[in-house]
Amino acid sequence: MDVSKANLLNSIVLIIMGFWGFLELSSPTALIPALFGIVLLICYLIARSKPSLNKLFAHIAVTFTLLILIALIGVRLPKSLEDGGIGLFRVVSMISTSSFAFLIFIKSFIDARIKK
Repeated sequence: MDVSKANLLNSIVLIIMGFWGFLELSSPTALIPALFGIVLLICYLIARSKPSLNKLFAHIAVTFTLLILIALIGVRLPKSLEDGGIGLFRVVSMISTSSFAFLIFIKSFIDARIKK
């Protein structure tokens, strides 16, 4: 899978799970992953429409991916493990796609560095 598809997948999962959490809990903090997902989706769309900006928006996207990954693992996962239920599924889904996208980004950066 290439970087843009991994980023798109991650952004969609973050948006869907964030809105699902908000609808279930009515907590505005549940929208945080959705907001990160929207930022990642914007990065994807700009990078696709303007290839000259691809490098810049790939770095922005990987930064936001790392931030949401840290937040999900450090803050949300312990609470979800304690509570269990469908919320744990949402958090694990977001962590899985964010981790996957992050690894794909890093691999892409390493491959680009080797080509130089």
